[in-house]
Amino acid sequence: MMKSNFHTHTYRCNHAGGLDREYVEVAIRNGLSVLGFSDHSPYWFPHGYYSTHRMHTDEVEDYVNSVLSLKEEYKNDIQIYLGFEAEYYPLYFDELLANLSQYPYDYLILGQHFIKNEIGKIYMMDPCSDYETLSKYVDECIAGMVTGKFFYLAHPDLINFKGSDMVYQSEMRRLCEAAKRLNVPLELNLLGLRDKRDYPRMDFWKIAGEVGNEVLFGCDSHTPDTVGLTRDYIMGSAIVEKFGLNFIEPMSPYYRK
Repeated sequence: MMKSNFHTHTYRCNHAGGLDREYVEVAIRNGLSVLGFSDHSPYWFPHGYYSTHRMHTDEVEDYVNSVLSLKEEYKNDIQIYLGFEAEYYPLYFDELLANLSQYPYDYLILGQHFIKNEIGKIYMMDPCSDYETLSKYVDECIAGMVTGKFFYLAHPDLINFKGSDMVYQSEMRRLCEAAKRLNVPLELNLLGLRDKRDYPRMDFWKIAGEVGNEVLFGCDSHTPDTVGLTRDYIMGSAIVEKFGLNFIEPMSPYYRK
C-alpha cells in the first residue's frame, strides 16, 4: 500500500479535473499518510506569452489558500504539503523563485516537459530522434538539479526519443549519474504506467538500477480517483524488483527552497 505521494495536480493547470478536496478524501480512503499537491507552476513569461498547460499567475494565491485550508481541516487524518511542479527555464527561473517566495510552499519538483525556455514549444512527449534534443533535455534536467531547489526529478524518462539505443543509453546514464551525485531522487511515474504511455522506459530504469539512484513513486494524479491506487503501486513495485531499484518512500519533502 502506498504511504505517500507528492505528485498531485488540480484543475488550475487546465488539463486536470476534480475538486482539491476530492484528492484529499481519496488519498485518505486509499490509506495514504502523506499527500503533496504539486500543480504545474506558472511562469512569468515576457511579452504577454501565456502557457496553457499550467496555472495562470493570478491563480497561485487561490491554489495556496486552498491547499493550506485543507491541510488544517484534515490535519488529524493526513499530512498535506504544498508544492509546485516546474520546468527549469534558466532565462526565467530566478523570477519564478522570487515570485513564489511570497508563498509558504514546501517543495518544488522538476518536470522538464519543454526545453529551451519553452521558446519554440519543443515538447518532450513528441517523438524525436535527434541527438541535439536528447542532449539538451539531459543538460537542462541536470542544470535544474544543480540549483538545489528541487525535491526530485519527475518522470526523468519523459522524453520520447526514437533514435539510437546506444545514444539514448549513454545520455540517460549521464542523467542518472548526475542525479546520484547531486542526491536528487528520480520518480517512477505511475501515470505513465496507468495510461500505458511511452514512459516509464524499461531501458532507463535498468540504468537507474545499475547507477543506484534513489527512486520514489509519483501518482501524477490529474483526477482524484488516481491517488494512491493499489494496482499502480503493484505495477511500480514490479519494476523496482525487476531492476533492483533503490526504492524510497519519504514522508516529507526534502526542504530545498
